Amino acid sequence: MARAQGARAQMALAFETTYGTPPVGGFTKMPFASSSLGAQQPLLNSELLGYGRDPLAPIKDSVTADGDVVVPLDAEAFGFWLKAAFGDPTTTGTGPWTHEFQSGSWTLPSMSIETGMPEVPRFAMYSGCVLDQINWQMQRSGLLTATARLVAQGETVGTTTSAGTPVALELQRFGHFNGAITRNGSALGNVVSAEITYANNLDRIETIRSDGRIDGADPSIAALTGRIEVRFADQTLVTQAINGEACELEFAYVLPSGESFTFTVHAVYLPRPRIEISGPQGVQATFDWQAARDSVVGRMCTATLVNDVEIY
Repeated sequence: MARAQGARAQMALAFETTYGTPPVGGFTKMPFASSSLGAQQPLLNSELLGYGRDPLAPIKDSVTADGDVVVPLDAEAFGFWLKAAFGDPTTTGTGPWTHEFQSGSWTLPSMSIETGMPEVPRFAMYSGCVLDQINWQMQRSGLLTATARLVAQGETVGTTTSAGTPVALELQRFGHFNGAITRNGSALGNVVSAEITYANNLDRIETIRSDGRIDGADPSIAALTGRIEVRFADQTLVTQAINGEACELEFAYVLPSGESFTFTVHAVYLPRPRIEISGPQGVQATFDWQAARDSVVGRMCTATLVNDVEIY
C-alpha cells in the first residue's frame, strides 16, 4: 500500500473570479517547502444532564480553514504571493517586465490552492484563500524562504486533481548572497540580520451558514513591521530613533541574469534601543521598526519584481 510522502507532494494555485469558487483552469504549479494549510472542525462536548455519568455524543462546531505555506523567494512564482498580499500590480516593459505592487488596496484577490498527495491518492482544494501575512528574513547564509499565512473559506477533498495540468514556471531562486539593504539610498552597513513582516490583518466574516464556513475575509488596517540587528558602529540609527524621524529602507535581491526583487518601505520609524555590553565580543543593537504611510509617496511600501513573466 502506498504511503504519503512529503517529497511527492505538489501544489497548484489559481486566482478566483468569484470568492470561494475554484476556477476550472489556469492553475500554476507552485514551489513550496512546507504547508500547514488545512481545515479543521472541532467537536463540542455535550453539557446535558440526566443521562447518567457517561456523556452524550458530541456535536460538530464551525469549520476553520487556514495555515502557513513556506515558499522560496524566486524571480517568477513569488509574484503570485505578492499579488495575493497587495493586489494587482502595475506592469511595464516589453520583456523583461517590471511588476510594481503597492500597499493600501482595499480589495485583495482570493485564490484556490490545491495540495496533492498522488500516492494515496488525496487532493485537497482550498477555496477562498486570502493572504493574511507574509514575512521573511535576511541574513548572511542559509536558504531564503518566506512564510505566507492564509485564511481560506473551506476544503474539498477528492481522489483526483481538480487543477488539471498546471503551468510550470522556471525556478530562479534568490539567495541571501544576492541581498542588500539601503537607507535613504545609501548602503546600510554592519547589518547582521533583518526581518520583514507585512500583515493585512484580515477580518473573518463569520456569518451563520449551514456549511459552517466563513463568508469572506476583509482586509483591515495593514501593518508593516520588522527587526534590524546591527553591529554598533555609529550613532546614525540611534540618532534617528531619538529624534523620532522616518527613513526609507530598501531590501533588494538581484540575480546575475538580471531578475530582481526590491521591497521599499517608504517611512520607517525606529524605537530607541537598549545598548548592552554583554561581554568582550562586539556590541550589537536591535531595532524593532514600524512603518507608516509616507505623505509624499502616498503609501507605506512598494514591491517591485523584474522577470520574464508578462502578466500575473
